[in-house]
Amino acid sequence: MLEFGMAYEGPLILGAPWPVPPRLVYSAAELAAALDVHLVCAYVDPSSVLTEWEPQRIRTALSLDPVVNEEALYPAKEVRSRITGLLGPDGTAWSFRELHGDVSTALARLAESTGACMVMVGNGRPGVLAKLGRSMEGAVADRLTRIQNRPVVVVREY
Repeated sequence: MLEFGMAYEGPLILGAPWPVPPRLVYSAAELAAALDVHLVCAYVDPSSVLTEWEPQRIRTALSLDPVVNEEALYPAKEVRSRITGLLGPDGTAWSFRELHGDVSTALARLAESTGACMVMVGNGRPGVLAKLGRSMEGAVADRLTRIQNRPVVVVREY
């Protein structure tokens, strides 16, 4: 068996969007199983702002606590429910994390804190509005490759 000597041996992080594309989840589960690593499915609520964006000189110990967004509780629960429907109950093979703030930054932070071996994301929804949003905000995968040093796997969602 060929070994690549990866510097990271932690879990595979999956950035799970809402709605959840089954192809993306199955691809992540298959890759995690092949690598014999734990799969962490992470949903990032981009409508919640972290106060860590305040200048560093005025940050407090509470700066990583997200501003609570009651409306965002539904998508996170729906994402977890959908992944459970696809992969079965979470536990040893996979787990779920709800994150807040900028999607790329939150996924990179989770990868760093868990010592992840890599991050997997989808290529984004099809359609004109989705393309316009990506052109204005930038694609999550593109930004991830610029802000962290782990491999980023991009899977065609549809």
